[in-house]
Amino acid sequence: MNQWIDACATDEIDEEDLIRFDHGGRTYAIYHSPEGKFYCTDGLCSHEQVHLADGLVMGHLIECPKHNGQFDYRTGEAKRAPVCVNLRTYPVKVEGGRILIEVA
Repeated sequence: MNQWIDACATDEIDEEDLIRFDHGGRTYAIYHSPEGKFYCTDGLCSHEQVHLADGLVMGHLIECPKHNGQFDYRTGEAKRAPVCVNLRTYPVKVEGGRILIEVA
């Protein structure tokens, strides 16, 4: 059953940045886009399982800190080798200045 989890406040994530969020034995990455929208993906790179919170956000891309592979965090799509497996994405909503993500 899916549920909405309160992850953080909107002002905790600078524009074009991300934070790590851990819940229920899983780790997530929550992003703040240049347009002011929020997105959520799995927190670990699909290539080497390195946490993406240590990576670099450029526009709509997150670059893995280990091998510089890139993903579009809006869709999870792998965009640059060595990554070739997409990231899982999660629905996000904002209520009362809080970011909520929908997890299974």
